[in-house]
Amino acid sequence: MIIVDTALAKRHAEGNPIRVAMVGAGFMGRGIALQISKYTKGMELVAISNRTLSKARQAYNQAEIEEVQEVSTLAELEENIRQGKYSVTEDAMLLCEAEGIDAVIEVTGAVEFGTNVAMRAIQNGKHIIMMNAEVDGTVGPMLKVYADKAGVVFTNADGDQPGVTMNLYRFVKGLGVKPVLCGNIKGLHDPYRNPTTQEGFAKKWGQQPSMVTSFADGSKISFEQAIIANGTGMRVAKRGMHGPTVASGTSLKDCVHNLYPLEDLTEGPGIVDYVVGAEPGPGVFVLGTHDNPIQQHYLNLYKLGEGPLYLFYTPYHLCHFEVPATVARAVLFHDAALTPVGAPQVAVVSAAKIDLKAGEVLDGIGHYMTYGLCENADTTAAERLLPIGVAEGCVLKRDIPKDQVITYDDVVLPEGRLVDRLLEQQAAYFAASDDAERERVLQGFSNATASVS
Repeated sequence: MIIVDTALAKRHAEGNPIRVAMVGAGFMGRGIALQISKYTKGMELVAISNRTLSKARQAYNQAEIEEVQEVSTLAELEENIRQGKYSVTEDAMLLCEAEGIDAVIEVTGAVEFGTNVAMRAIQNGKHIIMMNAEVDGTVGPMLKVYADKAGVVFTNADGDQPGVTMNLYRFVKGLGVKPVLCGNIKGLHDPYRNPTTQEGFAKKWGQQPSMVTSFADGSKISFEQAIIANGTGMRVAKRGMHGPTVASGTSLKDCVHNLYPLEDLTEGPGIVDYVVGAEPGPGVFVLGTHDNPIQQHYLNLYKLGEGPLYLFYTPYHLCHFEVPATVARAVLFHDAALTPVGAPQVAVVSAAKIDLKAGEVLDGIGHYMTYGLCENADTTAAERLLPIGVAEGCVLKRDIPKDQVITYDDVVLPEGRLVDRLLEQQAAYFAASDDAERERVLQGFSNATASVS
């Protein structure tokens, strides 16, 4: 990342910092604010939006910025940016529209709201950095289409596990090694965890119980691996992935070569998956192959073994610490840390966490009623499986037993949501046979997407 450091140092020396705004001031958002404001020369966090203004102020205060001004209009925000003042607001759309902002970081984890933020930022020519895997894993491919047309970058973030994995994937591929599995190392996986069971852990670390639950019940890792699949063209070997569990503390190097069926890795585009219990956690890894016997000899000499699988791993992920690098890559080099390469390859579908009854309204990701599972996008479409990103607020038409996947035929969707319109458009756009038909799909949905609120 030396090239990013050098470019940021140049912007700092010129007195021309990258100006970034952030939507969301929770646990992760506060860390990002601190990292940009205290430790990233050549970049300024000019505004924060949060539905609770006190938390936006807190994010600045923790970064040792005391003088902030509340704004409620576009004119007020733009004037503050011109004068070098810091702003907080309840209206996230102001950040997406204001002149003088180069990029917007979305850190809320809310699907419908985050989708609206991403669309509005793209429509106003701003790069969008998604610390919102739930949006990215649901409608990321369609948002990428709009970003490309607007000439801006739509990207997941360095530091979080998907971004770390993608950086490792690009490194491995650059060596001439063929990546065949992108993996994630988890310490716990229990699909029946809920905010009550995770309350103590969440309180210890100052996080939301529902967010912690989404990690424990597998929903978050499903989104993360779906994003990687959509950014690499990989798939899953089975619904929910293999997800083997090993004895706690087992070295990844000692077990990984025998955890996954070789045919799943070498027949097709490769897979995304995970392992529970291995060390170093919570890191990421890539398994690759090489077909050149001379290079195989070198890899063996360099202690990667005799093959056919070669292990590369990163033993940590540093989340908010690396987000400024993503902003710089987007603004200065038009480079995405991780972005969809085309049509969705993997979706995250809804499964019942408990026995569900007709008439019940589904709650959110990481709550009490559903958990997420990775499934290949073609199977998801063929079986009309309900993405968990749109499950919240749906009304059940019939009883659903525990662990059964939920379909569109099982629910009534809430009305008027942008995420549902984009999902519909995403399916039509990538099913189109040529550019002309794809353009007609975009035009046909223009009224719906232009009415972002």
